[in-house]
Amino acid sequence: MASIDPGAPVAVPGQPAPAQHLQRTDAETPLPSPRPAKRKYKREDIRSGYLFLSPWIIGFVGLTAFPMIASLYLAFTDYDLFTSPQWVGFDNFVDLFNDPRFIQSAQVTAGYVLLGTPIKLGAALAVAMLLNMKHRGQGAYRSIFYAPSLIGASVSIAIVWKAMFIDDGIVDRVQQSVGIDIGGWVGNPAFSLPMLILLGVWGFGAPMVIFLAGLKQIPAELYEAAECDGAGPVRKFWNITLPMLSPVLFFNLLLETIAAFQVFSSAYIISGGTGGPAGSTMFYTLYLYLRGFQDFQMGYASAMAWVLVSVIAVITVILFRSSKGWVHYTGDER
Repeated sequence: MASIDPGAPVAVPGQPAPAQHLQRTDAETPLPSPRPAKRKYKREDIRSGYLFLSPWIIGFVGLTAFPMIASLYLAFTDYDLFTSPQWVGFDNFVDLFNDPRFIQSAQVTAGYVLLGTPIKLGAALAVAMLLNMKHRGQGAYRSIFYAPSLIGASVSIAIVWKAMFIDDGIVDRVQQSVGIDIGGWVGNPAFSLPMLILLGVWGFGAPMVIFLAGLKQIPAELYEAAECDGAGPVRKFWNITLPMLSPVLFFNLLLETIAAFQVFSSAYIISGGTGGPAGSTMFYTLYLYLRGFQDFQMGYASAMAWVLVSVIAVITVILFRSSKGWVHYTGDER
């Protein structure tokens, strides 16, 4: 309890009350709050953490970091895998843009990315919206549509795809049965790239699952409110589904664009490693492989690899910058 000091002044009526000199007993003195003790990590704990991280660190350094640094050095050299690299500076990069086959491979890859990626994402979103409806056997349907993405990029599927689209194949026979006689798509320069785009679109299972997960997160109350206002399916899709799904759409667009630049196995198998017919399937990665491991111009191939990395990095930055205008997150004021 607080005790009054006997020597303290007494209040006089009509004058401001003097300050009271209060003396606190030890029982009333507040104890200082204990500071949270900082946790000190022992050296054994730190060593254990690095020990568990060591497989990843070794793999990253040996399989990613060191090869990238080595390829960056080789991009400025003339190297044929058998003799010592000879420094040539920027000659490989200058030769790239004077190489007609390099320009053609870039054009083929750009066409595949610009056409195949939107079609694949559109098909994935359409199927995801169908699977989002309540009906029997949802799990079975999801598994069926997802299965092609597990094997879509495999060598066996590329062989089967080639057998379907060659002359007198299944596709050619179906075309002839309806009066279309254009032959197989494999040997036709006008249809070889669309054939590979169809193969890529066929494996839309991975983005479909991601779209389906995003659709599940959209509140049903938004659709109910839109129906009360008289909105139809198209208006609900444009004003509710797409804005709410924009983060997922951005994620899929980014991943599928990067993956489309790296298509190799299907083009190699279907064209027999030549990029034919007439260079219509000469993808960038296929031409890089041919220059590095067929022509043994590893310096030239390394320069191509770093140009591809730079292009993908620039496109990634552009997508992130543009996302500020069309990607809407929960709680965003835009």
